[in-house]
Amino acid sequence: MRNVLLIASLALAAATGLAGCGSSAQPSSGTSSAAPSTPCKADDFKVTGDFGAAPKVEIPACKPTDELIIKDLVQGTGAEVKAGTTASVNYQLTTFSDKKVLDSSFDRGQPFDVENVGQAPVIDGWNEGIIGLKEKGRRLLIVPPAKGYGKGGQGIKPNETLVFVIDGVKVTPAA
Repeated sequence: MRNVLLIASLALAAATGLAGCGSSAQPSSGTSSAAPSTPCKADDFKVTGDFGAAPKVEIPACKPTDELIIKDLVQGTGAEVKAGTTASVNYQLTTFSDKKVLDSSFDRGQPFDVENVGQAPVIDGWNEGIIGLKEKGRRLLIVPPAKGYGKGGQGIKPNETLVFVIDGVKVTPAA
């Protein structure tokens, strides 16, 4: 009987000790300081507001993708932007990392003309991302750094992902 108690006591002590050594992780507090590991998708971004008015953009808690994301929010009904055309657009730029609006033609009340789309002197994300946009259409563009301002930044934080909402105001065919 004495051996049974000794064995039971040793087994209990071993089990208790092993349970304490099972994990060195701290209890979860429900928040994490680690960067999100799930890449963003177009549907993760929430945009509200009507065509012609400054939008409100909600940036999700996900990892920016290295791909250009294009999503039509409002299907246009007019002429379509094609390579070589001039697109008159309104836009709003929000930075992904700090969720701040940096630039907005909506606020200025003056559309921006993109001449010779595809070869225009704008970022690659625009030259690629506005092709197919129609007049009266609204489009979301998530532009990775490689198709934006890259590591140079040019007045924007280096390697910033750019979130644009673009309204197609007018499309003029190539001359």
